[in-house]
Amino acid sequence: MGNRGRGLGWRGVLSEFRLYLCNEWIAGIPSYALRHFYYRRVMKFELGPDCSILMHNTFDGSMNLKIGKNSVINQWCRLDNRGGVIIGDNVSISQEVLILTGDHHVDSAEFGGGNKPVNIEDYVWIGTRATILPGVTIGKGAVIAAGAVVSRDVDPYSVMAGVPARLIKYRRKDLSYEISYHRLFQ
Repeated sequence: MGNRGRGLGWRGVLSEFRLYLCNEWIAGIPSYALRHFYYRRVMKFELGPDCSILMHNTFDGSMNLKIGKNSVINQWCRLDNRGGVIIGDNVSISQEVLILTGDHHVDSAEFGGGNKPVNIEDYVWIGTRATILPGVTIGKGAVIAAGAVVSRDVDPYSVMAGVPARLIKYRRKDLSYEISYHRLFQ
């Protein structure tokens, strides 16, 4: 069992149970309303109007997640929100995206680590299976290509691809769309 679970006390056990329910049961409920109720009331996520978290997403903690209006997180994403994740308005996060806020220090004899927040600004589009590493800010209107690994801040309207992610080109700046993505059983 390692260190996890030992000496947690009743609050720690309750916190772990809340997270277990969130990731193993609630995430699989085919009802937007029920999932979002749990996310808002129990997990204490700040969810903007008309945002959508589809089924089968997992989170690494309660609180520390803020999502703006009209943003969507597609299925099977993992959000390590222990260090804080802020997602702006009209953001599209494709399936199987990994957003990390915690890591371990390579030179630590004790395997120590830390958390750094991730900030995703308005109109960002993140492609399938992209990975966003701790401490990154993705600027307004940026596009992260499928499979890219983002290890440093991304300028606004940049189109980034590769491992590590590199600038491919710039996107137009007159973005005005609103994402409205609700599916009946997702």
